[in-house]
Amino acid sequence: MITARNHRFFHQLFTKRTSVLTSLLLAFMLAATTIQASQATTPWPQVAISKDGTPISYEIYGTGEPTLVFVHGWSCDSRYWRAQIEEFSKKYRVVVLDLAGHGHSGLLRGRYTMRAFGEDVRAVTEPTGSSTVILVGHSMGGPVIAEAARLMPERVIGLIGVDTFDNIEYPMTRAELDQMIAPLIDDFQGESRKFAQSMILPSTDPQIREWILADISSAPPFVALSAMEEMMAQFISGEAARIFDGIKVPVFSVNGDLWPVDYEANRRHMQSFATITLKDTDHFLMLDRPYAFNQALEQAIYAILRKSAKK
Repeated sequence: MITARNHRFFHQLFTKRTSVLTSLLLAFMLAATTIQASQATTPWPQVAISKDGTPISYEIYGTGEPTLVFVHGWSCDSRYWRAQIEEFSKKYRVVVLDLAGHGHSGLLRGRYTMRAFGEDVRAVTEPTGSSTVILVGHSMGGPVIAEAARLMPERVIGLIGVDTFDNIEYPMTRAELDQMIAPLIDDFQGESRKFAQSMILPSTDPQIREWILADISSAPPFVALSAMEEMMAQFISGEAARIFDGIKVPVFSVNGDLWPVDYEANRRHMQSFATITLKDTDHFLMLDRPYAFNQALEQAIYAILRKSAKK
């Protein structure tokens, strides 16, 4: 029998449970909205098709101008720019990509040439619609961004090399190149690890060092060997320097101090050339010294924008 006392008890219990259920429902709806908002703003990787039909994986962050396109080096991928994406996407549109044969991009090519890599960069840059593009290239990414600049003269306002462009006139011979590649052909995993290790200082964070060595030595050998052959052959033919004769934008380089820079050789071909050198820094400075590197990169970007504004 339900008495008045029992009625009050059940009413209070129902009201309390309803209140709890309502709170839980509101919390669930808020969480779902947050997840949906997060999913809506997450810059998921996209795919562009390069000139030869190879799918190229890329990501875009931020909305500002100029557009910064970051190009990785030999046997690397877009992850090597992880310490730059958040910082630079606050002010600029940032594009990172995996060149063909690297990361999540396609493996359809018989030859991995610098010109074809340049087409990969063009494939992910043109959809942005930007007419103020600065290309940033690490190591092998240096000759790649030079090729891309030649393909997009109406968009590119400057090039920034990262530990590259030491001497674009370097007089390499065919015998030197064969000697360089032979060990990689015999034992790619072991020799590529040694090759990368020679460019990393003992003072570099051990975790970063091991990550780089493991990553580079696990690259597809055919892609790596082809890219190395094509890149170094440009020094034999003179194309490494000659390509800059037709590029009419300023070139900067943010370098470690492992190797000297031949300014005279570079300036014989480049419209203008300047470097920012970080002391006690190795080839992978954007990973090992991200704060100092980001400051230097910002200086180079600012210098390019000033030059562009004077035109």
